[in-house]
Amino acid sequence: MTRRTATRSLCSLVVTLAVAGISSVGVAGAAAVSRSTTVQQKTAITTNYQTFFNGKTPAKTKIKLLQNGSAFTSIIDAQASSSIAKSTTAKVTSVTVTSSTKATVKYSIYLAGTAALKNQRGTAVYLQGSWKVGTSSFCALLALEGTKTKACPAK
Repeated sequence: MTRRTATRSLCSLVVTLAVAGISSVGVAGAAAVSRSTTVQQKTAITTNYQTFFNGKTPAKTKIKLLQNGSAFTSIIDAQASSSIAKSTTAKVTSVTVTSSTKATVKYSIYLAGTAALKNQRGTAVYLQGSWKVGTSSFCALLALEGTKTKACPAK
């Protein structure tokens, strides 16, 4: 084997090993990014749900956190002035991201620190760069309190 052929073989081996190493790191890196992204999504969904259902959150903020929020402006504004609504909080117990734009949320709603609605199942949707409380979740709660609106689909 000539020196030139040996050098080519060595270079070829180094390139092959480097590419194999980059590929394996790339796969592991992609998995880490995916896990990181899922954790970030769950954190954003949890934060937005708990912020939306917090009675101290301004109506303007709630409208931004709700899918089609502007359709519910009058209801959210009316709730903002309710003393009962002002004592409301929520705790998210689990989030399952089902696609890049949808998630299932399990949460409980508290009134003045006492569980009022336990283990509710809701949805979150990714729209306009953020996770929002799904309209179906808010409509289900409105139905429980007897509030009707054109913004909620009839069942």
